[in-house]
Amino acid sequence: MPVRVAMHQPHYLPWLGLVDKIDRCDLFIVLDDVQFERKGWQHRNYVASKNGPVLLTVPVIQRSRNERIIDKSINNETPWQEKHQRTLASHCYRNSPFWSEFGEGVTDVYNREWERLVDLSTATTDLVLNAFGVTTPMVRSSELGEFPGQKSELLAQLSAKVGATTMLSGEGARGYVDPEVFARYGITVEWQTFRHPEYPQHNRRGQEFLPRMAALDLLLNAGPEGMDLVRAARSTEAA
Repeated sequence: MPVRVAMHQPHYLPWLGLVDKIDRCDLFIVLDDVQFERKGWQHRNYVASKNGPVLLTVPVIQRSRNERIIDKSINNETPWQEKHQRTLASHCYRNSPFWSEFGEGVTDVYNREWERLVDLSTATTDLVLNAFGVTTPMVRSSELGEFPGQKSELLAQLSAKVGATTMLSGEGARGYVDPEVFARYGITVEWQTFRHPEYPQHNRRGQEFLPRMAALDLLLNAGPEGMDLVRAARSTEAA
């Protein structure tokens, strides 16, 4: 049986492109034991307000430049949870069409204590996946063992480990994902070519649509049926 696998680092408040990737594969590998990217998107994302994008960042403790995501600790000396909850609940989405249905789940995330970034990221990802009805099984790369490869070789080894016949990759990886490396393992590479849907943003009436917000923006504005907009915009091309 053909098995399409996709993989990505865990992201706090994941954006729609990542949700789309998870929905399109048979198994998703969470790359939790790769290097944490400083000033990347693993601990922050934008949400939409009437005045424009608002960046929510989870403060993390800096120990080493080579620190893995799975080892990354949150800096709880600052009241980041209160700030993020207030931004989402009061400033951005309280009057959104689906806040009454999903708002309690959102605020519950910020009423819990978090020590590791990967656990918080997983919780925010599970929140939107469950709400959208995305049931793709997921496994963490740290659970699959140790692999000697780097970049394409590592991804190909992980894909082979789970019996994949195809690896779905995002457009941003074209510069380093080498289809020939995957071919040596009998695996085909497909490119995601994600197309961002547009939808009504309740607090942006009469203003320009803001794309690339956290997937929570689509959920709270369009509800679970918002996933139909993502699926309708799809395009995939073979490598």
